[in-house]
Amino acid sequence: MSLLDVFGFVTGALSVWLCVRKNVWNWPVGIANSAVFLVSFATVGLYADAALQIVYVVLGAYGWVYWLRGGDGAHEAPVTRLPAIGIAAALAFVVLATWLFAAVLSANFHSTVPLWDGLTTALSLAAQFLLSRKVLENWFFWIAADVIYVPLYAVKGLPLTALLYVIFLAMCVAGAIAWNRSLRARPALA
Repeated sequence: MSLLDVFGFVTGALSVWLCVRKNVWNWPVGIANSAVFLVSFATVGLYADAALQIVYVVLGAYGWVYWLRGGDGAHEAPVTRLPAIGIAAALAFVVLATWLFAAVLSANFHSTVPLWDGLTTALSLAAQFLLSRKVLENWFFWIAADVIYVPLYAVKGLPLTALLYVIFLAMCVAGAIAWNRSLRARPALA
């Protein structure tokens, strides 16, 4: 276990914990975490997951600004729900992106797990975009990804990362519950 692994573990756990609490500081901590995972994943051949970290940095910057100024009157953005058409679009994206990523990983990078790497990448992209927009359903996409990530990272020889994703999974469940309560507590607009 390297110092980089420990830093990734700590920043990852802290970032998700801050996210569950709807704390805007999750974004800079998450950006640092993405930089660490970029190196870790590229080292073990999880190329889609490594490339995903670059997207996380970009969406992290976007989410940071949106959470601070995306609400009414340029105030903090509230938690929202995704309409049925949005859920259908997100699921269609996951299916198409998984197919595309798996094909590219298999043909160009000789990935040993192209389908799983592609699926987790597609789920994570959908989840991260929804998170950056403070949409409740982000948690369900994260949960789906984490259920796959845990054994994938264990098989790839990243036991500390696998453990971190077990913790992420538990925090995602807590996040879904907390954000749903927050959404229900908000007064309805007339």
